[in-house]
Amino acid sequence: MKPQYERVTIPDGCSVRVYHRQLAQIPFEWHHHPEYELTLTMNSRGQRFIGDHIASYERDDLVLVPPDMPHTWSSAESIDARTPQVALVVWFSGDWVRRMADCCPEYAALRKLLRRGAPGLSFGAGCAAAMRARLPLLLDASSRARLAAVLDTLAELADTEDAMPLASPSAHIRANTSARTPAAGTASEAERLNRVFDLLDRRFNEPLRIAELCAVASLSERSLHRYFVRHVGESVGRYLIRLRLGYATRQLTETTWPIAMIATKAGFPNLANFNRQFLAARGMTPGAWRRFFEMHGRAPEPEAPVALDRRSPSLERPAKRG
Repeated sequence: MKPQYERVTIPDGCSVRVYHRQLAQIPFEWHHHPEYELTLTMNSRGQRFIGDHIASYERDDLVLVPPDMPHTWSSAESIDARTPQVALVVWFSGDWVRRMADCCPEYAALRKLLRRGAPGLSFGAGCAAAMRARLPLLLDASSRARLAAVLDTLAELADTEDAMPLASPSAHIRANTSARTPAAGTASEAERLNRVFDLLDRRFNEPLRIAELCAVASLSERSLHRYFVRHVGESVGRYLIRLRLGYATRQLTETTWPIAMIATKAGFPNLANFNRQFLAARGMTPGAWRRFFEMHGRAPEPEAPVALDRRSPSLERPAKRG
């Protein structure tokens, strides 16, 4: 069975993404993504599929899944039928972990965790219990509290010997090879979308035509829109605006450039349009944002907290009609 591609997005202002999944039964959803995934599955028993490894699981099941390794859990029953089955998922990029290890000696062991985690790792009951104990912080409304809990968890896992490799070496090689070198003429949705994301990342501040994006993805405009909404949850135009606003926000705090110059460099057609888009997205004008940062030494907290129970749209099941 071909695994489905899941587009995982890290929320603005966050280094990792935490997803608190609660449901009556965990369905079989064979999928992959380029991020690492650390999943603690609670209150269920069933089967776990990581690459070519299949095993039973129950109670507090803690697993690290490497990038692009197909995986899923499929529950058979709840341990306590009165409460929902729970999967606490943490997604993070390998590049982010390596940067942390490079700049902070306290986290140097995280490199070892990534190396050991190439086939996927199943951790023992002690590690699972320690992560469960951090649930209040992992689910905290503050992104900084969540980040601290994630780093503590990863550092503890890097030091433990109580971990079992899962998939075979050949499964790991296949996952990485297929991610890097898709066969000519048979590009997956992930590869097509990654071409578009790469173009948008490089040229977000230029006037881009939809035809250019369709050409690089070898997709029709209708198909590109459908893929984008399925995996990103918004249109190409909205995603492009978020890229431009992200760049502009960084320049407001890192430079003393005039706001009109920042608007131009970010790709907004005029200052009025920039002010309107920034206010709608950030809840304040660019000037107010810069003044807040200068006064407090940090960016304003977002008005709406990150929804930890909202998943990537890639694997959402469409609502049934009728």
